[in-house]
Amino acid sequence: MRAIALSVHSRHSCEVVDLPRFGPDTTVQMTELKPNKYKLITFDCYGTLVDWEAGLRNSLLSIQGVARDDLGNLVQEYVRTEATFEQQAWQPYAKIQRLTLQSLASLHHWPLPDNDADLFSRDLVNWAPFDDTVANLKLLKSQYMLGILSNIDVDLFAETNKHLQVDFDLIITAEDVRSYKPSHAHFLRAVEQSGIPKDGILHVAQSLFHDAAPAADLGFDFIWINRYGQARPNDIPMLGEFSDLASLANKLCESPDRNV
Repeated sequence: MRAIALSVHSRHSCEVVDLPRFGPDTTVQMTELKPNKYKLITFDCYGTLVDWEAGLRNSLLSIQGVARDDLGNLVQEYVRTEATFEQQAWQPYAKIQRLTLQSLASLHHWPLPDNDADLFSRDLVNWAPFDDTVANLKLLKSQYMLGILSNIDVDLFAETNKHLQVDFDLIITAEDVRSYKPSHAHFLRAVEQSGIPKDGILHVAQSLFHDAAPAADLGFDFIWINRYGQARPNDIPMLGEFSDLASLANKLCESPDRNV
């Protein structure tokens, strides 16, 4: 689901220079990001709020024949394979996870009984949020409307949502729009359903492929949560890069420009 190893589309050629990067110890001022501008902050979920990679690794390790030393390559193979299925005609995410696991099992000759092919979707509902997610969602919720734009099924996110412990004002899943990011449907539905124009929405995510690229296409303000220490791109417009959600939440909520 998350584009840990995929490159973003080459058509995004708008070069960004001196992109600000913010970490927990930074004192850099955000000159482009104006907190008072936004009414709604939307998030990708898995990889941004939930530690999707750790969950996937643990699920892979439960499969007979999977070696710990192979996990890095297997995660990348999973991402590429899943993205291929997502770009075909829409089908539920649980089915895409099933097809992806079956493809990997066939490629690597893992024994995979049919009743184990739904392993990932069974496990996903128990994958944990990052340590900084819940507290900082609550902080942001005290000052902003919050939304989810996720490549997931309605029922699967409902289970994940129990771990996030906030009431989202807007939830848009792939099942709702019958498509997967980087398609634009999630973003367009967010404007339609919230009634908030795109310049009043800030989108926050980890994935450059699934989130930064369509946000750039449509002109949404975007903040990158670089959870996995990826190289910074030069061709994707964004307001800034943060290493975690806590750093962003503190900047947004402590700004003197923010009127609650």
